[in-house]
Amino acid sequence: MLKIKIALLATVGLLLFSCNTKSKEEKSTEIKIEEHQHSKAEAIQLNKGKKWKVDDNMMLHIRNMEKDVVNFDKEDDKNYSLFADKLKVNLDLLTSNCTMKGEAHDELHKWLVPYIELVNAFSKEKSANQFIEIQHYFKTFNQYFQ
Repeated sequence: MLKIKIALLATVGLLLFSCNTKSKEEKSTEIKIEEHQHSKAEAIQLNKGKKWKVDDNMMLHIRNMEKDVVNFDKEDDKNYSLFADKLKVNLDLLTSNCTMKGEAHDELHKWLVPYIELVNAFSKEKSANQFIEIQHYFKTFNQYFQ
């Protein structure tokens, strides 16, 4: 249990670090990390009844993960380890390419932080139930983000 908590804290730290770095020109001189606190109980809210816009460079990695989920579901001979690795690679790319700011960024974190926790758990246990939960996360994503 302690290892899971440490892994979770490290992942959240990486996520926070990645989403708050400045442009490439500024990265070498200054890195700003802004603290975010989101409880699991916080519900994602729409943007005045509309979906939040996710930056294109981030959406690419989210859609890649979603495609991997759809393709994995169609496979007869499921390789859970390979699938988990693909999810983790795209999560790393997503968090390292975070450019969003403001409310859309905060709402995305409400979806992303629990999703990262789920992917980390899936990487260790690789269960069909967790895969179903991953599918559900993308349904939720598509309800609130575009």
